[in-house]
Amino acid sequence: MKLPKDRVEIASDVNTRDGIGIEVYRDDELIIEIFRDDTKLTREVTLYKQDISLDLLEESIKTFKKEIPWDFINYDNLK
Repeated sequence: MKLPKDRVEIASDVNTRDGIGIEVYRDDELIIEIFRDDTKLTREVTLYKQDISLDLLEESIKTFKKEIPWDFINYDNLK
């Protein structure tokens, strides 16, 4: 199976942090991660490649806002 040149994957992490985000791949290489951390109540962008075009970064943020719920999970309310 051949993967597309650019792709976005939704990924959750509950091992080292607790939240959900998107990973952006180009040529099967992870280049951007945008993550909503529910324990720190932050949204963070990690760039894995030095030169990322502004267009790609803006499109990635737009995708994050579309695909990932904006509100943090409040674990105190789940008890």
